[in-house]
Amino acid sequence: MKIHKTAIVSDKAKLADDVEVGPYAIIGDNVTIGKGSVVGAFCVIDGNTTIGQGCKIFTGAVIGSHPQDLKYKGAKSFLEIGDNNIIREYCTFNPGTEENSKTIIGNNNLFMAYSHVAHDCRIGNQCIIANNGTLAGYVTVEDKAVIGGLVAIHQFVRVGTLSIIGGCSKVVQDIPPYSTCDGHPARVYGVNLVGLRRNGFSRESITQLDCAFRILFNEGLSVRHALEKIEKELKACDEISYLVDFIKNSQRGIARSCRLG
Repeated sequence: MKIHKTAIVSDKAKLADDVEVGPYAIIGDNVTIGKGSVVGAFCVIDGNTTIGQGCKIFTGAVIGSHPQDLKYKGAKSFLEIGDNNIIREYCTFNPGTEENSKTIIGNNNLFMAYSHVAHDCRIGNQCIIANNGTLAGYVTVEDKAVIGGLVAIHQFVRVGTLSIIGGCSKVVQDIPPYSTCDGHPARVYGVNLVGLRRNGFSRESITQLDCAFRILFNEGLSVRHALEKIEKELKACDEISYLVDFIKNSQRGIARSCRLG
């Protein structure tokens, strides 16, 4: 291990042999850090926190401190961070609130400076949260979602896979997978064509999704009737099935179309 002489690392912490810890960093008793991870200067990593392999944590990040939730009464809760995550300057990540609850972050994500992941969140893989992106408690962000700078997301919201949310948006309802959203509150503008193409989606799948979005957001149908029409008229494919299931299982309702007043 390469631990700076000014760092404070608990003897009880479990660090892989090649972990690097920068100046004035503090690592608590119940922290586990995997092979090849780097902890920058002035970071604080505390609580029941597990960090995977190959993570890069930059200056001043505070990882695993008590949740910012008035319901928290000192329960033993957890923060689990996967492999190859980049956590930039002054990010803050919190564990769960209730006994044995968890905040879980997957692999290969980029959290830009000052991002906040609150208690009991679930973050998938290959997501990007830009500067000052703020997730309230119990938010779910699915794989390959992109959240712009200064976006604030309400508790219990789900952000669907391969969706993109424009900067400074206020997100109070679920963001459908494969969508482009923006606004205050965030509204759906259409299919995330760039994201779908970059991730190798076929032209047929993109066309089917575009048709589904037109039915959902352009025809003035209720959500129930729009889903019925999609299932009846569009060719079945994995992407359409996933979109329909996501919307059917939404607890907060989905973001509205930008075309609606």
